[in-house]
Amino acid sequence: MTDVVSSEAIAQKGSYKCDVHKLEEGPPLQAVLTREEGLQYYRTMQTIRRMELKADQLYKQKIIRGFCHLYDGQEACAVGIEAGINLSDHLITAYRAHGYTLTRGGTVREIMAELTGRRGGIAKGKGGSMHMYTKHFYGGNGIVGAQVPLGAGVALTCKYLGKNELCVCLYGDGAANQGQIFETYNMASLWKLPCIFICENNKYGMGTSVERAAASTDYYKRGDFIPGLRVDGMDVLCVREATKFAAEHCRSGKCSSPYVTTFALLIHCSHSYRTRDEIQEVRSKSDPISMLKDRMLSNNMASVEELKEIDVEVRKEIEDAAQFATTDPEPPLDDLCNHIFYNDPPMEVRGTNPWTKLKSVS
Repeated sequence: MTDVVSSEAIAQKGSYKCDVHKLEEGPPLQAVLTREEGLQYYRTMQTIRRMELKADQLYKQKIIRGFCHLYDGQEACAVGIEAGINLSDHLITAYRAHGYTLTRGGTVREIMAELTGRRGGIAKGKGGSMHMYTKHFYGGNGIVGAQVPLGAGVALTCKYLGKNELCVCLYGDGAANQGQIFETYNMASLWKLPCIFICENNKYGMGTSVERAAASTDYYKRGDFIPGLRVDGMDVLCVREATKFAAEHCRSGKCSSPYVTTFALLIHCSHSYRTRDEIQEVRSKSDPISMLKDRMLSNNMASVEELKEIDVEVRKEIEDAAQFATTDPEPPLDDLCNHIFYNDPPMEVRGTNPWTKLKSVS
């Protein structure tokens, strides 16, 4: 794939590897990036990166408790996928959900407050790191691989209602060997569901490298009868074009469920099982933000000062959000059982013993 940068920029050509499975051709070999798009992608990716670095800091200070699955290093996936679909489309992911919560319409304040369990969190402080939701975004799911059949269910709803919508269903390499995923492929293909299955392969599942966990690491072929792509998940344009290609396939009905695999590598978290040299190599050669920044600077799409100004604004937004997340009150006990059901009349819920009664309000 080559990219052509337009709008106040000189055209740039570069080569990208895109492997295909059961497809005569893959995404177009040219991608257009405008200055406006480039600046937008850069801001969003920097926001995710800085937000996750701040979350890491708060976690180590024990201000964020429980689980905290960070997304820094995979920003090109979240931003590229969002750029390739519509806001009316649907998305569901695994437990590494902070980045997608932001790209799907959440705010940094809401996400940070959710991580600290505060009332102003996006799930009112009751969901935490793995359970964040926005319109057309269904989390954040803590059970490995369980979101894949749920995503197919969302896609079935889209088809049943006759809407020109699709569902992007994400999972990691660690979940790729789950039996429920293969069952879902089968149903999705039989029923021709508008579902894009995306494996974000960060090379490790719970500390186990893909080579030790999978007999075949060609995850884009795992759908067997479902077409597949393998693209560079560190390049926001590659991810965007692959997603657009898969989305067009879904909407046109050419095949059941295009299956896109993106490759990414976390560069900040999970230090316990990545060597220092491995982390440093990724940071220096394939950091998704640095790649986009270099592309924009080399094509005169933005100045160093412009990007620095964005960096300053992003840092301030993150600090303000962190301040809010550490001062906003925790939800009161009376809110504990609210929102169990949608649009139902208030009901009593048993507490921790038969004599304790709580009220649930939709």
